[in-house]
Amino acid sequence: MQDHYRKLERVYARAPINRYFEPRLRVEEGRATLTMAVRPDFFHAAGAAHGAVYFKALDDATFFAAQSLVTDVFVLTVTFNIHFLRPVSEGEIKAVGRVVHASRRLLVAEGELFDAGGRVIGRGSGTFMPSRIPLDEKIGYA
Repeated sequence: MQDHYRKLERVYARAPINRYFEPRLRVEEGRATLTMAVRPDFFHAAGAAHGAVYFKALDDATFFAAQSLVTDVFVLTVTFNIHFLRPVSEGEIKAVGRVVHASRRLLVAEGELFDAGGRVIGRGSGTFMPSRIPLDEKIGYA
């Protein structure tokens, strides 16, 4: 399974959007951890990270926690709920996603987002389902 996790990390690193956000991802069985520096170009008008940054970090961490358990096809996010608990304007954020339910057709994962001081600044939960898109070289799974 370690080979599967490393391939998922490479798929993630190659996604064009990640050239902008520059996150780092570590995948394990049923769990994924994402870290990302908070930069001023992520800020909204009030000088803190925009909610889109929270969403990206939490969705990516929970998505790859779910994907870690599916080895043949790409999973898709079906729903995602997020709670913004406190602002962040500096340092590094860390999102930790973990699968809390897995069946053949549906996976549920929960995530927490932490600031550099270890405080929870956001929470999210998502449902994911296997697609018909094979995990293969076409999507960078190599």
